This record gives sequence, structure tokens and C-alpha cells, in this order.
Amino acid sequence: MHLELLHLLERVRSRNPRVVVLTGAGISAESGIPTFRGSDGYWVVGSRNYMPEEMATRRMFASDPEEVWRWYLYRFGACRHAEPNLAHRALVDLEATLGDRFTLVTQNIDGLHRRAGSSVERTHCIHGDAAYVRCANDCGIGVQPLPSINTPKIDAELSPETCERLKCHNCGAWLRPHVLWFDEYYDEENYRADSAIRAAARADLLIVVGTSGATNLPMQIGTLCLRQGAAIIDVNPEANPFAVIADRAERGCIVRGSACENLPEIVKHLAIKPE
Repeated sequence: MHLELLHLLERVRSRNPRVVVLTGAGISAESGIPTFRGSDGYWVVGSRNYMPEEMATRRMFASDPEEVWRWYLYRFGACRHAEPNLAHRALVDLEATLGDRFTLVTQNIDGLHRRAGSSVERTHCIHGDAAYVRCANDCGIGVQPLPSINTPKIDAELSPETCERLKCHNCGAWLRPHVLWFDEYYDEENYRADSAIRAAARADLLIVVGTSGATNLPMQIGTLCLRQGAAIIDVNPEANPFAVIADRAERGCIVRGSACENLPEIVKHLAIKPE
């Protein structure tokens, strides 16, 4: 660990800080989960190729729910078979040390933070969680576990039995993935957006891990932490907007490299009790 980062962590730690950790796809890529953008995000319907920005929308679901579900179920299979890595587990350790002074905000829907042991109370899944569904007609059943369904083959249609399992038991409408679609807005009820902003407003330290800053709420969090003078650490193998924010911060540090290599070391130094 280089001296600049070490000194920043020592200064922050001495103040019993409130810490917000913001994670993106990069932390889960090390568990083998693809980002599903670019060439690995294509989905063929008939003779047309669709990108995630087209498939993951309320509009597409309204016009062809079976096709959207087929696309999601194929991808959710990758989430189910992946395992939490050292970076996920390091954040569990940090939460255990900091308690209510810790908040995890994740853009990932793979559930790996939850499966690693991060608490529901202190983890804000601002883009949802692939392990859950809710009624597309908002009939009032709330968030439910995704029914047990085998991962479909990439070229296979959904069976009638699978389609039936994806219907609401209360009103008969389609269930929908409990994820934020591209043509929807963040909210508190489903995605704890207000809670994430409140945590950022109180943060003494923001650690950003593996995110490109492509969505609105994470950038709001980074800008808010910068404006209020929080220390900011960006852990990412590549340049990104959060590195620019960390560079502008009075107490900022950019860590180039993988989350699994760097996050456990950062957590180890934050977890040391002040003298």
C-alpha cells in the first residue's frame, strides 16, 4: 500500500468515521460475472439484435414480457453460479467493525454482497436484486423471492410451466424482475435511493469500487461527498469519473488495480482501533 493512501486512512480512522462504500460491476467481474454491456449484451429476437438498454426497459417488458424474461433468466444464471470474492468479504468485515457507521451502496443486482454476509439494513441495492420479483401491475404483493426456475438455454423458448411460475399469485399479471430499468426512476420504496443520499450526506469517507459512473445516482453520491469535504478513495483498474472526483478532493486517493487485491488491505487499515 503506497504512503499517500496509508496516511489518508490513518487520518480518517482517527476520527471514528462514517464510511460509505459504492460498488459497481468491477467488484463482481472478479467473481466471473460479465457486465453484459457491449458484445456480451446482445440478444437476438427474430432477425434483430437488441442491446441491454433496449431489453431492460418497461417499454420492452410491456410489449414482449416472455422475451424480456428469457433474456433475464439466461443472465441470472450467471449470478446464481458465481461466488462472493475477497472484496465482497472484506466489506462484510468492515461492516462488522464499523456497525452503524457503515453503509454499502451497490449498483450490482447479482446479490453477491448479500450472499457474502452484508446486512440488509446497511446495504442499499439501488438497482435492485436479481433474486427477487414483484408484480408488474403493482397489485400490492410486495417484493417476493424469484420462483425456482431452471436457467433456459440461449435459444430455447420459455415453457408454459415457466411462464405460469412467472405470474402473480394474487392478480395473475406477470411478475417482473426486481431491478431498475433504463426507462425508470430511482425511488426509496424499491431501491432505497433517498437512504443512499442521506448516508452520503453524512459520510466522512467514500470508497468507490469498480464502477464507471455511467448512472445518475452514483454520480450524485460522489459529487455530494466531494462538496461536503469527505475523503474519497477510488479503487478501479481503469480511469473513470470517480477518479476525477477523488483527484479534486482535498483528501482523495486513486488506487489503480483490482478490488480483490486492494480492498482487503484498505479494510485492514480502517479496522485498526484508534489509539
